[in-house]
Amino acid sequence: MDDTLFALTLVAAVGCGLLAGVVYAFSSAIMKALGRLPAAQGIAAMQSINITVINPWFMGAFFGPAPICVAVIVLSVLEWEEPEAFYRLAGSALYLVGAVLVRWHSMCRAMTHWRPSTRKVPTARITGAATL
Repeated sequence: MDDTLFALTLVAAVGCGLLAGVVYAFSSAIMKALGRLPAAQGIAAMQSINITVINPWFMGAFFGPAPICVAVIVLSVLEWEEPEAFYRLAGSALYLVGAVLVRWHSMCRAMTHWRPSTRKVPTARITGAATL
């Protein structure tokens, strides 16, 4: 494996891992926290998050791994004789299929099945002054 392919594979793996961590943190913590807020506050907080994440660092981490994975796939096909070419190709392809299918499914679900929630969300109540 030449240095360029090694560097692209390393950057793709780190980028995919970084994105996986962001998605995990968002789904396991942020969405649950937003669900505990009253609807108006949850909507306002989510809209604030949506505006805040539009920056070069987040967009690079969010969209960057996909074109790098495409480059890894192309170079893996060109160097198919190498024993690890299949693994680079498979890993990159799985990321691309997973990322595209998950985003497509989420967008389609949001656009076709959205309706206001009627469930009651428990909220925290402060009953007294906090003391230190």
